[in-house]
Amino acid sequence: MLNQYETVFIMTPVLSDDQMKETVQKFTKFLKDKGAEIIFEDYWGLRKLAYPIHKKTTGFYHLIEFRAEGSIIKDLEVTFKRDERIIRFLTVALDKHAVIYNEKKRNTEKEEAQTDKTTKA
Repeated sequence: MLNQYETVFIMTPVLSDDQMKETVQKFTKFLKDKGAEIIFEDYWGLRKLAYPIHKKTTGFYHLIEFRAEGSIIKDLEVTFKRDERIIRFLTVALDKHAVIYNEKKRNTEKEEAQTDKTTKA
C-alpha cells in the first residue's frame, strides 16, 4: 500500500543556484527510481534558521510531497545523511486529513494566482 509523505530538507547556504538545483534533482530522481510518485514540490528559498547548525544561520529550504511504499523512507533518510549539502531534514507520513488539507491549500493558491492574472490584464 502506498502512503503519502512530506519531506522538508535544508541545504547549506554556501551552494550556488546550480548546485542547489542539482541537489534537489538528486533527491527527486532517487524517489522516482524507487517507485515514488511526486505529488508536489515547493522551493521555500533562503531562510533564517531558528538556531545555528554547523555554524550556519541560514539555509535553502525545499519541500517534496510524494506517495510511496514505507520501505523507501529509511533509504531516503540514509541518502540525506550521506550528503554533506543537507544540514537538516524531516520526513512525515501524512494522514488522510493532512492530504485533504494540502490539496485544498494548493487549489486555493492556484485560484488566487489565476484571479490575480485576470485582474492585472
